Amino acid sequence: MNFTNLLYSVDAGIATITVNRPDKLNALNQATVRELEQAFLAAKADPAVRVVVMAGSGPKAFIAGADINELAQLTPVEALAFSRHGQRVMLTIEQLGKPVIARIQGFALGGGMELAMSCHLRIASDAAKLGQPEINLGIIPGFGGSQRLLRLAGRSAALELCLLGHSISADRAYQLGAVTRVVPADQLDAEVDKIAKQLAASARYAVDGVLSSVLVGGECSIEQGLDYESQAFALCCATEDKQEGRSARQTCQPQNVLLREKCPRQKFFSLGEDARKNLSFQQYVLLPVPGRRQTLRCRTNPSAAAAR
Repeated sequence: MNFTNLLYSVDAGIATITVNRPDKLNALNQATVRELEQAFLAAKADPAVRVVVMAGSGPKAFIAGADINELAQLTPVEALAFSRHGQRVMLTIEQLGKPVIARIQGFALGGGMELAMSCHLRIASDAAKLGQPEINLGIIPGFGGSQRLLRLAGRSAALELCLLGHSISADRAYQLGAVTRVVPADQLDAEVDKIAKQLAASARYAVDGVLSSVLVGGECSIEQGLDYESQAFALCCATEDKQEGRSARQTCQPQNVLLREKCPRQKFFSLGEDARKNLSFQQYVLLPVPGRRQTLRCRTNPSAAAAR
């Protein structure tokens, strides 16, 4: 794929999306945000892609924030549209159904930290600096920073970073839970590559099930989360991980999986392996169950409320 502000490549099941504006410290302007959405949707639709690595070009920055010059020209109406578009892109990344790894070197500020937090794993160089400095410009985070930082690091840390606007070290971000792992700068590429290859070689439905179960569980009650996990577990047991060739792994058989009678999810078990490759846990675990109020589905997909 050809982009103006991004580099996009796929190799051995790993898609690498790189913001390529090193002269601007990879700042996010509207054009770049649009291209990010296109790139992640392409990665989602490509069955050859098993994992995505999100990176920034050059040694100085992952993404240093929004393009301040462009931001200064936005009217309130345009700013609202820009914020909502950015939030939609971050949700696309978070709900991609494939693991996304943020490779963080240098500055990850403002929109850069927001983008990193929407990724499932965040591997940072020990020289990286992260923060939400928007308050220093008289604004607040607009791409979900206040919400994801709250969920990852807690209320106290979210208020500290968003109110004081200072940057923190990668080690401090790790202590807060905003970063998954910190490695020496000269080992960053090797560490990201190792993790990406491990995920690319893992069972597709198991990876999908972990992602969806954790994300859904963070937005619902423990009872609803446990129910979702059980259904995801059942779907994993309905598949055979043939392409990985792990014959030593003990697998369940579809006929041994018990689901509610007449549940629409049962159609999953009548599908062939090829048909299952294009299905996600969201499509099956969140299908309505006859006679049951669909609270979980409505919280994760409000537009489905009318179909209850």
